[in-house]
Amino acid sequence: MAHYRRAGEIPPKRHTQHRTPEGGLYYEELMGEEGFSSDSSLLYHRGIPSAIVDATVWDVGDLTTTPNAPLVPRHLKLHDLFDDDAWKALDAVTGRRLVLGNTDVRLSYVVAGEASPLYRNAVGDECVYVESGTAVVETVFGSLDARQGDYVVLPRATTHRWVPTGSEPLRLYAIEANSHIAPPKRYLSRYGQLLEHSPYCERDLHGPVGPLLVEGTDVEVLVKHRGGSGITGTRYVVPTHPFDVVGWDGCLYPYTFNIGDFEPITGRVHQPPPAHQVFEGGNFVICNFVPRKVDYHPLSIPVPYYHANVDSDEIMFYCGGDYEARKGSGIGQGSISVHPGGHSHGPQPGATERSIGAEHFDELAVMVDTFRPLELGEGGRAVDDGTYAWSWSGRGPA
Repeated sequence: MAHYRRAGEIPPKRHTQHRTPEGGLYYEELMGEEGFSSDSSLLYHRGIPSAIVDATVWDVGDLTTTPNAPLVPRHLKLHDLFDDDAWKALDAVTGRRLVLGNTDVRLSYVVAGEASPLYRNAVGDECVYVESGTAVVETVFGSLDARQGDYVVLPRATTHRWVPTGSEPLRLYAIEANSHIAPPKRYLSRYGQLLEHSPYCERDLHGPVGPLLVEGTDVEVLVKHRGGSGITGTRYVVPTHPFDVVGWDGCLYPYTFNIGDFEPITGRVHQPPPAHQVFEGGNFVICNFVPRKVDYHPLSIPVPYYHANVDSDEIMFYCGGDYEARKGSGIGQGSISVHPGGHSHGPQPGATERSIGAEHFDELAVMVDTFRPLELGEGGRAVDDGTYAWSWSGRGPA
C-alpha cells in the first residue's frame, strides 16, 4: 500500500545510527517486497530480529484438497463447521479449517474465543474478513482494532496475534494468498494514490496504533512457510518478545478497511462484477457486494443475468442482508456458493421476475474469483449440502 505512515521514534535519515537512552543501538530491519524493489518499511527493534534459540516442526493442519469432480456448483454451510461451544477453546490461527484452495489462494473459516499464538505467514499476504465479533490484532507495527465488517490486511511475514474482545464469537473468513494483496491497479495513480473513481480512499484505511512494546523472553512464534511441494510450519523460540519495535516508517504495514466504507458503483443497467472489486492478489480478485440502490433504467432487471465467467471460479461468502438472486436455494448468512468456471450460473428460478421494480438491495457478500480452479478442503467437504447443483432445475440425478 503506497501510502506513507510513521509511528514511534525513528532517526532523521535512513540507515543511520538510532541510539537507545542508554547509548546502545536499536536494530534496524528493512521489511520489503519483491526483492526490495516495491513497498517497504523500516523497523527499529530493541533486540536482534533474526535471533532464535529453538526451532521445531509445527503441524499446520490438514491442507489437502480434492478436485471439484464431477464439476458442479456447490453450497457450503460454514456455520455448521463448529459445534455450538467448540469456538470457546479455539483461536483465530490454529483453529482455521480449510474450505477451498489452489496454488494461489486458500480460503479458511474459524470461530474463535481464545487469543491466538504469535504467528506470521511467510507464504503470502492475508486478508481476513470479520463476519462478527471484535478483536485486537497485535502486530510488530502496533495494534489494530477489528470489528464486524472489517477486512484486516496483513502483509507477508508480519508477526501478529488475534485477541478476541467481548463475549460474542469471533467469526473470521481468512483469505490467504501466495502473493501480495493490494487495491486494484486501475484505482491507483501511477504514484500509488487512490483515484477519484475508486470506491474508497486513504481516509478509509486504518493503520496500526503504536508502537506496541511487550517484555518477555523465550517466546514462541508460529511461522507458516513454503517447504517441499507444499506449505509447512515451524515453531520458533525467540530470546526476546518480537513486539519490541520502538518506531517504524514506510509504505508496508497492516491495516483495516470496513466493508461499510465501500461506495458502490451503480448505473441505469446492471453493472458487471468488476464494479464491486476491492482488492487483488496473484491470480485472484476480491469483490464485495454491499447494500445499494439498484439499476434505474425503466426496463431494468436488477438481479444478475445468467453468466459464465469462463476464466474463473466464483466464490461468494454471504455475510449479511438478504441476497435476492439466491432466494429459494437454501443459501443464507454463513453460506458459500461455489460457481466453477465452465458452468454458467445466475438467479434462482423466479428471482428475475421478483426483482423487477426493486429500488434497493440489502445484501452483504464477499466474493473471491480465482483464475485457477479451486479444490475442496476438508472443511468444505464437511459442510457441502449436496443439493445446490440441482436448485435451478428442481430435480437431481435419477
